[in-house]
Amino acid sequence: MNFEYSEEQNLFSDSLRKLLENKNADANRRKVLEQEDDFHSEALWQNFAEFGLLGIPFDEKLGGFGGSAIDVMIAEIECGKYLSMEPYLASVILGGGAVRLAGSEDQKQALIAPMIAGELKLACAFGEPQSRHDFFDVETRAKKTGDSYKITGAKAVVIGGDCADNLIVSARTSGATTNKEGLSLFIVDASAESVSKRAYRLTDGRGAAEVWLDDVSVSAEHLLGEEGNAWPVIDHVTDLGTAALCAEAVGAMQIVNETTLEYLRTRQQFGRPIGKFQVLQHRMVDMMIEKEQSESLALLASMDADKTDTAVRHRAVSAAKVEVSNAARFISEAGIQMHGGIGVTEEYVLGQFVKRLNVVQATFGDVDHHLQRFGALTAAA
Repeated sequence: MNFEYSEEQNLFSDSLRKLLENKNADANRRKVLEQEDDFHSEALWQNFAEFGLLGIPFDEKLGGFGGSAIDVMIAEIECGKYLSMEPYLASVILGGGAVRLAGSEDQKQALIAPMIAGELKLACAFGEPQSRHDFFDVETRAKKTGDSYKITGAKAVVIGGDCADNLIVSARTSGATTNKEGLSLFIVDASAESVSKRAYRLTDGRGAAEVWLDDVSVSAEHLLGEEGNAWPVIDHVTDLGTAALCAEAVGAMQIVNETTLEYLRTRQQFGRPIGKFQVLQHRMVDMMIEKEQSESLALLASMDADKTDTAVRHRAVSAAKVEVSNAARFISEAGIQMHGGIGVTEEYVLGQFVKRLNVVQATFGDVDHHLQRFGALTAAA
């Protein structure tokens, strides 16, 4: 099997890299971190729209390119290399993914087309304070009254919720709190009067929000997909997001390795570069191996992320998340150890990559969560 990029994919990867380089990604990121209200660069987001990045996984009739999760992986690797702060994961992969999988043609036209044009941002409000990594644990309720629904509840750590124009909210229309049946998805205007939110930065500086819905009224037209049967969509969207995060982490790990290797070549100790010491050479080799293994499994996860066979998709995504998370921790710790004190300073770029990798490890399930899921699949096979 040929795992090399196609000619078109190579051109796309190179073009995206040049875009991020030309926009001086590091200086742009530092400027964004100094902002108190906006947690990303709106100018760069518009550049993404003009470049076509926002339309990768969507049909051409909506203004997209009809790409696959592999194409998304290529984009996320480059975003990981440059620590892009823009809500690509939140709006395109999660929010856009939910609409793509469950939305009607009218809903896709109303949400996907303007999102691709950079005119609208989406975010998925799946998690709740008590749910941790189990997105089927939903206390938010949607009560049907005539031709509309009244939604009440609280959502936690809504990635991209700080800037989203519309939220894809999971709510329970029937069943007990932890049932996978009885869940529904709704399109909610983030600026609605009965919606309140508290925006904040995550550890890596990216935006998220806590969201409260107090008897929010939405019409039946804002029901996304089939009432009471939203779990397969939530599960699939989460896997798409996890696969994309794994790809982004691969890009970040590559830069940590390159930065560390360059430091070993230039830092002098006892009259010679510290990279001449064999123990550090061995550690550097281990870091490179971990990154390569992570890239292989991230590719596998992306190849299977679009599949509707949940067992195959879960197995590939969970395997990748476990390997990537373990590798990210090892590479982060080894990189800082070999840099010494400078590795944890705010001014030095290494620490920013480490922060991002730490957030990736905790998002959409940690190592224990995915080991349990993978183990359950193996036992059932």
